[in-house]
Formats: sequence, structure tokens, C-alpha cells
Amino acid sequence: MNTIQISAFDILNMETRKRAAFMNSISGFKSASLIGTIDKNNKTNLAIFSSVIHLGSNPALVGFINRPDTIDRHTFENILETNCFTINHINKSIYKQGHQTSARYPKDISEFDATGLTPEFQNSFKAPFVKESNIKYGLEFIEKHDLKINGTILVIGKVVEVFLPESCLLSDGAIDIEMAETIAISGLDSYHTTNKIARLSYAKTDKIPIEINP
Repeated sequence: MNTIQISAFDILNMETRKRAAFMNSISGFKSASLIGTIDKNNKTNLAIFSSVIHLGSNPALVGFINRPDTIDRHTFENILETNCFTINHINKSIYKQGHQTSARYPKDISEFDATGLTPEFQNSFKAPFVKESNIKYGLEFIEKHDLKINGTILVIGKVVEVFLPESCLLSDGAIDIEMAETIAISGLDSYHTTNKIARLSYAKTDKIPIEINP
């Protein structure tokens, strides 16, 4: 492959949509998640995010980046109202519906209704899960951090309950997300299945990693 060089100046001078596509691709494969929320009037909302990140295991924290609230951001508004939300893995059977949730529907139209996905309420948890998702978890809103550099917001939640197929939970606690048919996103609109190469043993300075199969 021939290598080209693209400078910060080149990026800055790209056409807006081209720059967005370029910068959304540069970080590589990302998680494909649907965030489910509900407002104080029990109107549901569903939106696709590719910015979900693990923040810690004790306590169990997960975050995501919310774009600047210069326009209505129904997901973020609902989280502030109800202090809860769900994160649902997108799988091969629902990626088109998941992608459609990125359309700018008015607040009075639920993306569940618009896309044909099914809201699912578990136990007493207020926010809706996606019934068609195989791995999903509910979170309590903990805090937000405004990023002054570009106006985005880091939203942090504590995981309070998780639902997944029993067969996907491995003996050492890891989750086999490929078995659940979870997919990945690259850029703004490319969806990918994955093929595991290997799992490796814990890295230590005096040992060469070996493949493990729990």
C-alpha cells in the first residue's frame, strides 16, 4: 500500500462532511450500541452511539460521549430527568434499525416505534431495554463532565443490572460478544462482524503470552 500524509492543516480544510467521515474513521473499529431512555412523561427514546467506553470495574462504570447540546439531545435530556439509561449491543439482525435511530425524529416520536424495535422493561428499572438486543445493561446516571475543548459531554453511569445469554458468559468472567453476534462500527455508517484471532494470557515482564481458552 502507498502511504500518504495528511496534516492538521489538511484536516481543517476538508469539506465538513468529509472531515467528519475521516475523523470518525481514524480511531478504528468502535462499539455499536443503542442507548435507551425515557422522559418524565414516559415517552421512550432510542439512539445509536459509537462512543461507549469502559471506565472501571469497581465500581462498575461505563461512559459515553454526548455531542454538544446546541440542538435538542433527547437522550441526554431524558437521562438528566430520570437518572437512568440502558445500553444495548447492536447485533447482525438489527443493525439497519439501529442505524435508522440516528435520524432526527421529533421528541414526540419514539425511535422504537419508528424503527420497529421493541421496548422492554425489566423488573423495576425505568428506562427501556431493546428486546432484540442480546447483551444489554441498565445504568444509574452518576455524573457528567463538560469538555471545554469542543463542547461534548462525557456521561458516566454505574452498571446496576446486566442481561445476556448464559452461553456467552465464560468461566473466567469474560463475555463472548461474538457468540452474541455483537457487531462493530467504523466511521459513521459502516457495520462489521468480527473474527477473534485469540485470547492471550495476562502480560508479565518475565513471560511470553500464550493463547488461552477458558
